[in-house]
Amino acid sequence: MADYATLCNQLQDICEQTFTSDQLSMFFKNAEQKIYTTVDLPAFRKNQTGALTSGNKYLAMPTGMLYVYSLAVIGADGDYEYLLNKDVNFIREAYPGPNDTGKPKHYAVFDQNTFILGPTPNANYSAEIHFSYYPESIVTAGTTWLGDEFDSALLNGALVEAIRFQQGEAGLIAFYEKLYVQALTLLINVGDGKLRGDAYRDGQVKRKVVG
Repeated sequence: MADYATLCNQLQDICEQTFTSDQLSMFFKNAEQKIYTTVDLPAFRKNQTGALTSGNKYLAMPTGMLYVYSLAVIGADGDYEYLLNKDVNFIREAYPGPNDTGKPKHYAVFDQNTFILGPTPNANYSAEIHFSYYPESIVTAGTTWLGDEFDSALLNGALVEAIRFQQGEAGLIAFYEKLYVQALTLLINVGDGKLRGDAYRDGQVKRKVVG
């Protein structure tokens, strides 16, 4: 567990060099970006409600969305109906005319800010979007889930950035990249492994007894 100030001190102690605040910010933000786009964890997910407007086939994406997990229309009775993800060409071909209206069944990513729906909503509906996003950086937040729960990945990722910045020897860069990959592998094992199941459904992990 480490906050931003602690991580900065650790990085500078290891590198035996004092960096400016802008340089430290760059190292840690670059490391965060790589981690957030490599690992899928609940801490990097959000839910947001939205509104589908009658006659409007477009829906604005949430601010800061990286990619979508699901988009659901919520009925008046509170039931969720999950839309099927398609591409824009499918939506255009399946629902070509202005009279192709109804309760949406499909959606596609239209551009960097907008979804397109098919068919065009025939009434106002509530919607819920489940999506991935970049959490606030530890640089500005001071503490984050990543710093609290898996600071080894963040520190080693920032060290790779710092040593490259120092134009360190290839062997030294390779050494810290190896440490970073090891920490990232453990984090992936949590996000893409242990958090995707439980002992009741999947059984406990067993290792072969040696000797």
